[in-house]
Amino acid sequence: MSVLLMRLAGPLQSWGSAARFVRRTTENAPTKSGVLGLLAAAQGLRRDADLSDLAALEFGVRIDQPGTRLRDFQTAHHSDTLKAMPLSERFYLADAVFVAGVSGEAALVQRLYEALLEPVFLPYLGRRSCPPSEPITIGEPLDKDLEQALREAEWEASARVRRRRASGAVHLDLLLDSPYGTRPDLTLRDLPMSFDPRHRRYGLRGIRTLRIPVPGATGAPQPSSPPPPHEPTALLTPVTPVTPVTPRTA
Repeated sequence: MSVLLMRLAGPLQSWGSAARFVRRTTENAPTKSGVLGLLAAAQGLRRDADLSDLAALEFGVRIDQPGTRLRDFQTAHHSDTLKAMPLSERFYLADAVFVAGVSGEAALVQRLYEALLEPVFLPYLGRRSCPPSEPITIGEPLDKDLEQALREAEWEASARVRRRRASGAVHLDLLLDSPYGTRPDLTLRDLPMSFDPRHRRYGLRGIRTLRIPVPGATGAPQPSSPPPPHEPTALLTPVTPVTPVTPRTA
């Protein structure tokens, strides 16, 4: 089995699993459906595409920087009647950082890695208004167990957070798919079966929770090479500019 690790960092993130009508909540960590949706978009899959190969991937996420919960209000108008729609509440995680991972057959994981390097559709962190602030890929796929990979991955919290928490022992929350036949610690309706907007379908997913020490450190900032320049729109095809028409003079 092969493991692909992803850095999910941005000013805002929102990972809903039970959003209803005018109240759109967020979980405290990225959901499996949200991350698989990101990977499907990077591959260029349409919303009615078969998701069975992605849904079969083992999923886990480590909370490196919990962030702060933020509530916003949104107004909208009906596109046809222009009538005002009900005021809706939207919840976000501000200044959060996560390390997510998927594990599966090596060829599929390699394709997902390559898709993230050159995504067909722009990736976002749960909602289209939440672009990533850093490259999503951490490195090439790893030949190891998913839990081991998440335990050993470098702490991705910001330098400010690492300095603030350097004075004591630091532990991180780790959320993993619960093995079949075992009793999970949590259950979410978070297993994507279809992203088709006409009939979205999600199954139940069991989650086991762990609390692990920061890998290879006591909380002090770890030296690392600076991240490569990140511009999420760099691969988009630019719009051909329209040549201005010079008005004729009498």
